[in-house]
Amino acid sequence: MTKKIKRVLVANRGVPAVRIMHTCCDRGISTIAVYSTPDRLSHHVHTASYSIHIGEAPPAESYLNTEKIIKAAHKMNADAIHPGWGFLAENSQFAQMVMDAGLTWIGPSPNVLSLMGDKIRAKKLAIMANVPTIPGISDVTSVKQIKKWMKDEDVCYPIMIKASAGGGGKGMVKVEDDGDLPQALEKARSEARKAFGDDKLLAEKYIERGRHIEVQVVADTHGNVFHLYERECTLQRRHQKIIEEAPSPSLNHDLRQEICYTAVRLMREIGYTSAGTVEFIFDSSTQKFYFLEVNTRLQVEHGITELITGIDIVGLMIDVAEGKKFEFSQDDIRPNRWALEVRINAEDPRTFSPSFGTITRLQIPQGPGVRVAQGVYEGEDIPPYYDSLLMLLIASGEDRPHAIRVMDRTLSRNFRVEGVKTLAPLLLSIIRHEKFKKGEFSTRFIENHMDELVSMFKDKDSQDEVLKIAKYVAEISALGSQEWM
Repeated sequence: MTKKIKRVLVANRGVPAVRIMHTCCDRGISTIAVYSTPDRLSHHVHTASYSIHIGEAPPAESYLNTEKIIKAAHKMNADAIHPGWGFLAENSQFAQMVMDAGLTWIGPSPNVLSLMGDKIRAKKLAIMANVPTIPGISDVTSVKQIKKWMKDEDVCYPIMIKASAGGGGKGMVKVEDDGDLPQALEKARSEARKAFGDDKLLAEKYIERGRHIEVQVVADTHGNVFHLYERECTLQRRHQKIIEEAPSPSLNHDLRQEICYTAVRLMREIGYTSAGTVEFIFDSSTQKFYFLEVNTRLQVEHGITELITGIDIVGLMIDVAEGKKFEFSQDDIRPNRWALEVRINAEDPRTFSPSFGTITRLQIPQGPGVRVAQGVYEGEDIPPYYDSLLMLLIASGEDRPHAIRVMDRTLSRNFRVEGVKTLAPLLLSIIRHEKFKKGEFSTRFIENHMDELVSMFKDKDSQDEVLKIAKYVAEISALGSQEWM
């Protein structure tokens, strides 16, 4: 039985909120923006059909306040809620609250959210589904327990201690030797408690030359589970992605087929519906991949998959929520492009420290092969309370070298942000690095090449433009009017 969604409340802000609103607009679905006090003039508020204030700046009083969001949905006559990514996107209790309130939840079922939200349980389900997993130990409570596991299973350093709940690189600590173990364990426990309210931990063997590869999966409520191929998400800083591409340059045809169908098998096994990704760590030295986690939401980097396949993933999520059956098969999905995405965060590219203030100038890239997921506008204030993502720049081409050239043009010639610092100089340095161009990188690429990358920065600011004008005026004053004038 299908139903028609007419008005969607987007329980998010910035880039994810605007992205969802675009598809809703295309489908004739009206949208409601929720906003905190400092976000009252934000881009997502202007983009929506309607908007409603839900609280003050701290997320707990606004974007994480489930009761206020449900009340806002009823007050504004919404019939569905889309959570985007971040905030409440993977909160099973919120998903159940939405359904109990008589609203349609656009996302995976609360049961699946709960199952996959715990990395320990997710790993056990992966093992049951015959999916390769990294050697590890669950329910870590002590240094003694970790040392015993390493001895029993002949595991050598380095290892990674992780929070069982959550994601986004929080609650993850790499350990190099016995001496660092007690401090690392306490640090991971503290970060997990602060970020997720849950200090359960697990420990795993750290893959030295690892690459992060995730498979985009979509599933309807009629038993259809399809993959939309994979994305390479290896380039990270502080365990958080900043450059993604599709397809992955790490895989050959046989490995691509194997990893994609492994992801489909797992998602079918757990009864997944809507859009989600299965994330793997790929050991380039052994050509083996291991299960990491299931991301039960729309991923930040979904846009590169949309560009290479021509499929609107947000649109499919709405279709599933309406109870529709997919009208395509796996064989119909045929990527024919290469796409790169960079995350423009308001951060110092040298230190990754947050940068807040007013965007005094914003020049948006244009031209063939460019897609921009914009979350801000010129003149907007960037508050210190939320994620630093300003926009996503996506470039596509007929192959990887072509896509890289388009991204180079996008970052170096058509893009400008003033008033706050961004990661743009670092991103440009990375895509121009010879090892990146050759596909020779791992999760430690930025860490290993940071000094070299910074040395490649070409700093520009508004003073550059003033100097150009001054030089022009000086030449005219000294030489007089010219023939071309």
